[in-house]
Amino acid sequence: MTKITCSFIISLIIIVIISVSVSASNVGDFRGAVFGVNSKFSGKERSLSLFKAHDNLRHLQILASGVDLPLGGTGRPDAVGLYYAKIGIGTPPKEYYVQVDTGSDIMWINCIECRECPKRGYHGLELTLYDPQDTFTGQMVTCSQEFCAEINGGAVPGCKANASCLYTETYDDGSYSIGYFVRDIVQYATVSGDLETKLANGSVIFGCGARQSGNLGSSEEALDGILGFGKSNSSIISQLASSGKVKKMFAHCLDGDNGGGIFAIGHVVQPKVNSTPLIQDEPHYSANVTGIEVGTQLLNLSSNTHGLGDKRRTIIDSGTTLAYLPDAIYNSLVNEVVAGQPDLRLRTLHDQYTCFQFSGSVDDVFPAVTFYFENSLSLKVYPHDYLFAFEDYLCFGWQNNGLDSISSMDTILLGDLVLSNKLVLYDLENQTIGWTEYNCSSSIKLRDEITGSVHLVGPHSIPSDGSHIHWTYLISFLMISLLHLMVS
Repeated sequence: MTKITCSFIISLIIIVIISVSVSASNVGDFRGAVFGVNSKFSGKERSLSLFKAHDNLRHLQILASGVDLPLGGTGRPDAVGLYYAKIGIGTPPKEYYVQVDTGSDIMWINCIECRECPKRGYHGLELTLYDPQDTFTGQMVTCSQEFCAEINGGAVPGCKANASCLYTETYDDGSYSIGYFVRDIVQYATVSGDLETKLANGSVIFGCGARQSGNLGSSEEALDGILGFGKSNSSIISQLASSGKVKKMFAHCLDGDNGGGIFAIGHVVQPKVNSTPLIQDEPHYSANVTGIEVGTQLLNLSSNTHGLGDKRRTIIDSGTTLAYLPDAIYNSLVNEVVAGQPDLRLRTLHDQYTCFQFSGSVDDVFPAVTFYFENSLSLKVYPHDYLFAFEDYLCFGWQNNGLDSISSMDTILLGDLVLSNKLVLYDLENQTIGWTEYNCSSSIKLRDEITGSVHLVGPHSIPSDGSHIHWTYLISFLMISLLHLMVS
């Protein structure tokens, strides 16, 4: 390489670096991460079968660790559903649309080996297959590494030198995801000022999906993968926290009216959120419900008919569409909801959905349902949240788990039906979870852990084009290419 050529390249690199710093591509320590989120089902035509299929598949995964809940489901397509984010992965980074899921412990992305994965997903989103060979920072995770041993509950039998760490997720409906783990750079937005962000990144291990089946491989509602924010050490929040990038605290505010909302990692200081203890040694975000009130009528929580009975273990999960109740609680709740309307005629649609015909304002006629938790925390669900229109009927978003088997009799599962339009704060530092009713189209305040300053974080809805982030990717790729050229 001649001196003139080298000088030209060095000058060009300096220009690129200056451009990067001016155009908000500065990558540094974490100050508060923000993910633009959108609702997968926002604005879609109502479909009972769509939501039933989603929740059936969903809970076969989330409850796989020792809990057996026979489930069915539906939802309100105009208000709740699957929330997803757009992130960058690799160097140079490419865009991926992933489900934001507090009930999953790993992040996985459909990979280049997946021949049957859809190329377009929800609303025509262009999906991208991750290629470990197409990124400068991608690394294979071997079966001998500590991460692989932890995922498998111990050393992998028959592990050979440099062999990949494999994963298999199998579901009772026959669906499965098979692949291997890789490590690469994940890019996200970090809070830099009031309603301002800059790019930051972290090295994360995630699954590279080589083969999917059932809804995972052929659903018209497909995304690129799942962004797991569960409690285990393998989740993205735990991995980023262990590397010193973030605190193990995050919050979401899912806009059930407009879609999108807020998903932020960090210490939320406004609004104030009351909390309840997380149940220890539970694989999911679980807390104890101490009472359920329909209007002013308290329900029995035990299987007997005298008194309120015992506490009920309750899972909070953003990846679930509806709310699922044990048989006895479900029947009591529905009976109390319609008790003031003796002329209503309930009917079952599709052999499992409880519906009725009604005209008028549901909030004026039907009672709110309030869940009471330890530490005096409550969660109120209004009629317009738990009832939705379908054809000529109103249907309940409450779903019946099935019979009170030993494994399910104490379990309630609450999804977006009750989480939307509330700011929900997950605090793994103090092992608590809390929420407050909130307008998810407004802003929250997040504390900068480095400077102590407080910044506004606003809502987002993923735009149809990604021109700004594409320009950032182009700069990143140009810098790497020039550096490789200089050393060659």
